[in-house]
Amino acid sequence: MSGTLIRTNTLTHSSPIEVYHHNQDGDPLAINVTIRQDPLSVTLDGSAIFALAILLILSIHVLEPTTVASFIGLATVVVFIHNDYQNYLKLGPGGTPATFPGYIRINWLKLWACRDPFNPLPADPGVQPTTGILRRKPLPYRCGLRPKVVGIAPQRQVNQFGSRECYLALRRILENHGSRNPEEVGIGTSCFEKHGLGLFSRYPFNKTCQGEICHVHNSDYSMHLNLHPDDVKEVLEKGWGQRHPLTNQCLLKMPVPKQFTMVYAPRSMDELKVVCQIIEAAGWWVTAKEMKLDVMENM
Repeated sequence: MSGTLIRTNTLTHSSPIEVYHHNQDGDPLAINVTIRQDPLSVTLDGSAIFALAILLILSIHVLEPTTVASFIGLATVVVFIHNDYQNYLKLGPGGTPATFPGYIRINWLKLWACRDPFNPLPADPGVQPTTGILRRKPLPYRCGLRPKVVGIAPQRQVNQFGSRECYLALRRILENHGSRNPEEVGIGTSCFEKHGLGLFSRYPFNKTCQGEICHVHNSDYSMHLNLHPDDVKEVLEKGWGQRHPLTNQCLLKMPVPKQFTMVYAPRSMDELKVVCQIIEAAGWWVTAKEMKLDVMENM
């Protein structure tokens, strides 16, 4: 005999991070990954149900009803927080420490987060450059539904993961661009995430975290980058990404720029070409100069 209490409004995905492959510098190049977010569940066997029933009956007769209700409510809150904290840890490393204080900080920021990540940024007449670059060659529409995205810092896809081949090709493209243009850009660890490969401008026109143009996540193969507001709108409308939750404008100083955008992991080489076009647009925004990636040579 058993009883199960389940909160079913959270999706479940099987299998956490499983296999790591490292390059010579110890940076994970490929990870077979499913980022799991578990529902809240409590399973009781027959003896536990009997003991709990006896405890409740005795508590009602010995204690005040309000005290019993308070204990039940407190236990429910503790179980909920424990489950939510474990799901936070399962998102993997990111810009916020994987500690309980980090979890508390994220939940505080969540109160001020953007409620609709698909709503474009409001117009800003003072922005420079005055227009985005993607209008010159509009993006195609991304095929299929959007992936499920959870978290704030880290923010990750929990399905529709990109292929390992696309991820490795994207790394080669960014690394080769950095090595061929050392006077303009550099390659390093993301300033925003403190993990993952990042592309940086040495002379940024629009300030980001140490001139970061973009960074790639080595868990789900998605990425974050900084874009012109016009280009953010193009990415949103064509289904290639969404705004970061902390791009909401409020009284708090947010840890990311308002142009900070998540781009979904490329699932094919054709999608990788589009993602590289978006990265070029990010370079245009940060440096105010056109940036051209050598895509075909590294695919």
